[in-house]
Amino acid sequence: MRVIFAVCLATTLFACGGNNNNDDTGEAGPNTPDACIGLECDVVNCTAMGMPPTTISGTVFAPNGTLPLNGVNVYVPRDAIPLPPFVEGATCDRCSTSLPGNAIARTVSGEDGSFVLENVPVGQNIPIVITTGKWRRTVTIPSVAQCATTTVGATETNLPKDRAQGEIPRIAITTGDADTLECLIRKLGIADSEIGIENTDSRIHLYRGDGVASFQAGGTAIPPAGPFWSTADSLKRYDIVFLSCEGSQMAERDRGGTDKTQAQLNAMKAYADLGGRVFASHWHNIWIGGNFQNNNSGLAPSVWPSIGTGWGDQGNFDNTETDIIDEAGNPKGTAFANWMVNVGGSSVRGELPVTQARVTVDGIDTNKAERWVYTKGRGDFPNNKPQMFQFTTPNEAEPNQRCGKVVFTDMHVTGTPEDFEPYPRNCDANGADLSLTEQEKALAFMFFDIAGCVGVIL
Repeated sequence: MRVIFAVCLATTLFACGGNNNNDDTGEAGPNTPDACIGLECDVVNCTAMGMPPTTISGTVFAPNGTLPLNGVNVYVPRDAIPLPPFVEGATCDRCSTSLPGNAIARTVSGEDGSFVLENVPVGQNIPIVITTGKWRRTVTIPSVAQCATTTVGATETNLPKDRAQGEIPRIAITTGDADTLECLIRKLGIADSEIGIENTDSRIHLYRGDGVASFQAGGTAIPPAGPFWSTADSLKRYDIVFLSCEGSQMAERDRGGTDKTQAQLNAMKAYADLGGRVFASHWHNIWIGGNFQNNNSGLAPSVWPSIGTGWGDQGNFDNTETDIIDEAGNPKGTAFANWMVNVGGSSVRGELPVTQARVTVDGIDTNKAERWVYTKGRGDFPNNKPQMFQFTTPNEAEPNQRCGKVVFTDMHVTGTPEDFEPYPRNCDANGADLSLTEQEKALAFMFFDIAGCVGVIL
């Protein structure tokens, strides 16, 4: 005998389905408020039998299958699979209590990537969904036994490396002379088949900022970034935009191209305000703090410059320096610090070794942004300066009315780009080194966190 119950539209768990009806037909009566639907009806009340709950456990990984991820949603949907597709491009994605498909059981992965779903349905072919933002993978568990734990293997619980495994956000990455975010995605395990250029079917499109200009295979040219970031309409085709440092705020002009313009700065802000995600590395501070490097031209987006104070070049530090993870000013700070220890990113909890550290902002307004990492300071390396921070947009709106996210980091991806090599050989001598440095692990945390909803999941 097994006792069935469901997670119904109430704040408590109580028996539903089966014979919990108001007539003698065996069907739920018209006055039954808690009739179960679909897989809800296969949840077993193990507690009533004095037994442990039916659970599914596992560990969520990045697409590479080796880097555990914190804060990823895992749930069993009530509704039929496949779930409705995501709306592509910039959309307002605020956190709520609901997930597509009506979750029967839900949790988020912990600081070591592990998860345990309790009170899940019993039976054959039980689906679970692993998702953050528009990353989503649905896997089917062949058999789930009642009042026992079913463990899902690591090969089934990574975020998708390609569309054969699941859904991947539409991402744009600009290449840079001083940074190579296009190399980080390969280390995170995203398949080369999903990396291409605009107007192709790939999920990740490269644009040339001031970096690598072509793909190794066939020498396909990477299109320039200027037209891409010139209008909100062009930008909003993408869920997330990653901007690799170009060596200066106006690198295109320095290399014979054109300046970034006020219209472009306005377009980037408009894109984020619509719900876009922007990850800006070092000299892409121009999109936030304005043009302070080139004769203080006065070009700046509205609102954003006031998020930071003392914008300016405060030095480049090529030795390995130490940064501190901010746990006091960041709701995810403690989880971030613990995660960095768990994945080998911090040998001392709360500290992060950084090479090629840069400092271009003196402080941030903590009423407008969250500081994630700041400098520890020693010798000529300044103390207590932001190295990485995040804010939500429109920043001028009330927090519960915001839709997008912006992350700024003065940390580069470790390593100097091979300027004269095509992608992916520009990433290293042969394009094959896929190990992650400590600071790349910190950037990886932000890579997936930026994709998530805006606000706090209740």
